[in-house]
Amino acid sequence: MTVVLSRCLLAAVGWHGVARVHRLLAAPSWTGLVKDAGTLVGIAGPAVLTNLATPVAGVYVTTSMARFGDAAVAGAAIVDRMVPVAFGTIFALTGAVGPILAQNLGAGRLDRVRATLLASLALIVLWVLAVWLGLFLARDWVVIAFSAEGVSADLVRLFCTAVAGGFLFVGFLFVGNATFNNLGFPLLATGFNWGRATLGTMPFVAAGGWLGGAPGVLIGQAAGSVLFGIAAVWVAFRVTGRLGRIGGGPAPEAVVVPADVPLSDKAAAALTAQINRP
Repeated sequence: MTVVLSRCLLAAVGWHGVARVHRLLAAPSWTGLVKDAGTLVGIAGPAVLTNLATPVAGVYVTTSMARFGDAAVAGAAIVDRMVPVAFGTIFALTGAVGPILAQNLGAGRLDRVRATLLASLALIVLWVLAVWLGLFLARDWVVIAFSAEGVSADLVRLFCTAVAGGFLFVGFLFVGNATFNNLGFPLLATGFNWGRATLGTMPFVAAGGWLGGAPGVLIGQAAGSVLFGIAAVWVAFRVTGRLGRIGGGPAPEAVVVPADVPLSDKAAAALTAQINRP
């Protein structure tokens, strides 16, 4: 029930922003829908496929962990509950950095696009290292907090001690995907996410489970992210370099847009006149 209520609250806030604050809500026309359908599918299709990859990988990891008993599954579930709390900043960063990348691309400032990409990677490194250190120091307290015992406690300690550091490369992958989606290469994000969910998960988890049991599954899942995280960052910089060669110099001097939102009708008319002034 709390989840349903939180979703309803989010929907209400979004509706208020669209309909009342920014006055962007309007009835669509069939002509407009047909005209924009291709563009929407070209963007939304790869995005949907990208988001489907993570649950597929999660199912495979859970199935592999289940072979080692209920305690192993319970330990993995505790780890899954810890991840959004410990690394929520990384998840939020990928949503926040996208508009910044797109805005600077539209302004022709590829130097700022690359600077944003570098700053995002630096923030990920600092955050993961800080959280990893905190988890390492608090590993026994975490076990006590979740009342974990036996194999479950071993998996929680393993996550706090070693596996948490693997989210450095998960963050790299997320930022790479945000770069691809906002710079016009959504299929790259789809490819990298599905690559990590298959080639970067299944062989590593299978090998880890065979060699090290339940802890090996957890280690294998983290190890598979290293390759794809590094590759995503490398390709992201290649993409920005390619856009720079195509043409991404500084844009003409921009018109300063007033900060008051929403604009009154009079302010909007004055801004339009300023933009269209020769």
